[in-house]
Amino acid sequence: MSNLSKAFDHGKAFVAFITCGDPDLETTAACVRAMAEAGADLIELGIPFSDPTAEGPVIQSANVRALSGGVTTEKIFELVRELRRDVTVPMVFMTYANVVYSYGAEKFISICREIGVDGLILPDVPYEEREEFAPLCAQYGLDLVPLVAPTSEQRIAKIARDAQGFVYIVSSLGVTGVRSKITSDIDSVVSLIRENTDLPCAVGFGISTPEQARAMAAKSDGAIVGSAIVKLIAQHGKNAAPHVGAYVKAMKDGVRQA
Repeated sequence: MSNLSKAFDHGKAFVAFITCGDPDLETTAACVRAMAEAGADLIELGIPFSDPTAEGPVIQSANVRALSGGVTTEKIFELVRELRRDVTVPMVFMTYANVVYSYGAEKFISICREIGVDGLILPDVPYEEREEFAPLCAQYGLDLVPLVAPTSEQRIAKIARDAQGFVYIVSSLGVTGVRSKITSDIDSVVSLIRENTDLPCAVGFGISTPEQARAMAAKSDGAIVGSAIVKLIAQHGKNAAPHVGAYVKAMKDGVRQA
C-alpha cells in the first residue's frame, strides 16, 4: 500500500493544500510544519505556474506572488528536502504538465522520489493523456493521483480502476475557490469509484468550513482544502503559520466528526 493510501488509514482524512513560495519559502516551511502538527493527514504542495488553469483567483494570485518572489522548481525541491528532516506526513506535488515538461519529466519524477514526495497531481492532464507520465511515475514509485469531476460520467469507472494513491473528487464545475454551497451529486460519484477500486477518495474544490469538510468527509474518505488556507496566508503573510495551524486543527476536528 502506498503512503498516500495510508494517509486514510486513521479514519477520515484531512488534506491541506499550500502554494509554495507565497509569500516566501520560509513561510511555506513554517505553514507546512504547522499543518502537520495540527493533524493534516496529507499535504499538497502547489508548484506555482504562470497559467494555472484549474485555479480560481485566490490560488492564481498566490502563484503570481510566488513567481514574482523568485520561486523555482529547484528551490521547492530544496524546501522539501529540508522539510523531510522532520515532517513525516505524506506529501504530493500539485502542478501543471508544463512545469514537469520544462524541467524534464524523468528528472522531475526521479527527484520527487529521492526527496520523499509520494505522488503527483496534474489537473491539466486528462485521463486519456496520463500515459505521458504514468510509466515514469510507476518506474520511480510515485502515485499519479487522478481527478474525477461530476462531468467525468462514463469515464469515472475507468479512471478509478487505473487510480493510484487516492482518487481526488472535484466537487463542482469550474475552478478552485471557496463556495458557500456544494451542490454536485457526490454520492453517486463516490459509489461508482468504490465499485471500481479499493483506494480511498477525497473531495476538494470549494470546501472552506468545518461543516462543509464534515459533510464531504461523511460522503467520502476525506476532505481537501486549498483556497481557504491560501487566503489565510495572503491575509497574514509571514506570520501566517499559527493561523494556518489553528484553521487546519478546526478542519481536522470537523472531518473527525464525519
